[in-house]
Amino acid sequence: MLTTKLLFSFAVLVLQVYFASAIDDSHAWGYECINSRCEKIQITPANKETILDLRVCRLYCYDDIGTLWPKPTRNVTFLKSVTGVNPNYIKFTTESFKNNEFFEVAKERFIAMQKNKVKNYTLGGLDLNIAITAENDDMELNYDVYEGYSITIISNTNAIEVMISSKNFFGARHALETLSQVIVYDELNTKLVVLAAANIQDEPKFKHRGISMDTSRNFYPVNIIKKTIDGLAMAKLNSFHWHITDSQAFPMEVKSHPDFTKYGAYSKSKIYTADDIKDVVKFAKSRGVRVIPELDAPAHIGEGWQKKLDLTTCVNYMPYLDYCWQPPCGHMNPIKDELYDVLEDIYREMLESFTPPVFHMGGDEIFFSCWNTSKPLQDWMLNKNLTLDHDGFLELWGYYQTNALKRMDKVGGSKLPIMLWTSELTEEPFASKFLDKDRYVIQIWTTGDDPKIQRVLNSGYKVIISNYDAFYLDCGFGSWAYDGLIWCSPYNEWQKVYDNDLNGMGGERIDQILGGSATIWSESIDEHNLDSKIWPRASALAERLWTNPKEHWRNAEPRFLMHQMYLKSSGGLASEVLQPEWCVHNEGLCQL
Repeated sequence: MLTTKLLFSFAVLVLQVYFASAIDDSHAWGYECINSRCEKIQITPANKETILDLRVCRLYCYDDIGTLWPKPTRNVTFLKSVTGVNPNYIKFTTESFKNNEFFEVAKERFIAMQKNKVKNYTLGGLDLNIAITAENDDMELNYDVYEGYSITIISNTNAIEVMISSKNFFGARHALETLSQVIVYDELNTKLVVLAAANIQDEPKFKHRGISMDTSRNFYPVNIIKKTIDGLAMAKLNSFHWHITDSQAFPMEVKSHPDFTKYGAYSKSKIYTADDIKDVVKFAKSRGVRVIPELDAPAHIGEGWQKKLDLTTCVNYMPYLDYCWQPPCGHMNPIKDELYDVLEDIYREMLESFTPPVFHMGGDEIFFSCWNTSKPLQDWMLNKNLTLDHDGFLELWGYYQTNALKRMDKVGGSKLPIMLWTSELTEEPFASKFLDKDRYVIQIWTTGDDPKIQRVLNSGYKVIISNYDAFYLDCGFGSWAYDGLIWCSPYNEWQKVYDNDLNGMGGERIDQILGGSATIWSESIDEHNLDSKIWPRASALAERLWTNPKEHWRNAEPRFLMHQMYLKSSGGLASEVLQPEWCVHNEGLCQL
């Protein structure tokens, strides 16, 4: 790695540095970098040579990290100058990924993103040469993967040289995402420009950084899922938790049991085939994103199980609040041996399609009243000396989880990590009895100050934080089932997401927190309003989990507003608008 001093000694060789002579009279305003702040000023003949486009000014005016998002964690050094880039001459060289199909996708995506930034392009600019070195080309995106990287940018008379170093593909891919952020379109001069010299060393603080998305309540086409994953990649989020089935619909193809989609999908066109799933997984991996499938059970079943009602209890019972939180109700019947044969088939096909590094088995919102509707189930429990009360049904739940895991291990091996939602089963004494702390990861969806978090950590489990009072992105809107707002209101604004400090939840056991996931439950969300519900708040989550900043959200706001614009311009995401654009052009004047 070149030292900062050596970096800047190379930088003096820059001959084709950005200059503003192309500015015409079509716009009256520009920006100057004054005291590490971009000040809006009128363009005059006297300042025409030094005036900057807003994107260029924000890129290097600040003393620390420009507009990078999420904020790098180790070292950033910029030369406060840019040079023109020719988007038609971007060249990659690497010995590390010569035969890696995922790298080819990442490379073409990077080139396309730069060309998409260009509007009325003025000819000129230097070639951009990107050399990548990695220690290995392992593509296993498990929780042991190191995702750090380093970037050095040097400009000379002939080209812009970029050197990227990482341990693997995923670190290199993150580096390309950072490099893309320091390449901006200068609208005043109609040029694509890049920092003339820079040194960036970076690595994430948390291993799991993601989105949990429900595609059962409302169906999302594959292209919409891919668009969301593209957004995750832009923010260096690395996990797409796919809650693919629920009681309302079973849209996932199971070839050995075609009746699941025949009776459970909303229509023939609203099914995820095995090929669809494989396509999404491959698409995600090329963007540094792991796909974590969830088959929620033993509750949250209903549609699709019509031909297997003997394996269920209380399906579609009314009034539904007596048996579940939302219609239609339905639980698996744990005493049926045939149930585990069906689960084994589902698990086998899911593992073949998803090839996941971790599998989510659901396990939330069990209503014992649903199980208690079955007389054969009651008789079975009594024969097993289980009482028909709270503790007895928790024993029944543990029996289910133990047998379901055996079938999972039969088809997937005994080393695959398993995730579960927090529930009464993840509390002692039942947690230690039924859930191996070395095997299970607990996803916590309670409030951030709930003592349950410390209890789960004290039991020795690794956890994923999804506390609903900060990381649930569907909260704060009107309820679909009753008057007023949805149960988890109020709205979790980006500031609350950003300031959701995991250190305070973990305390001395912070090392057991793998990271976090924001959730998107789709009762009142579909493909048409998905983007604005996720973005840019998921990017606030990204900096919380990548950087784990100590600073208040207000320190990040100028960068965040620019990043929100970047999501739209470079990612095509219909990101929610946070302020009038005037506030972006007049930094600090909108803050109280």
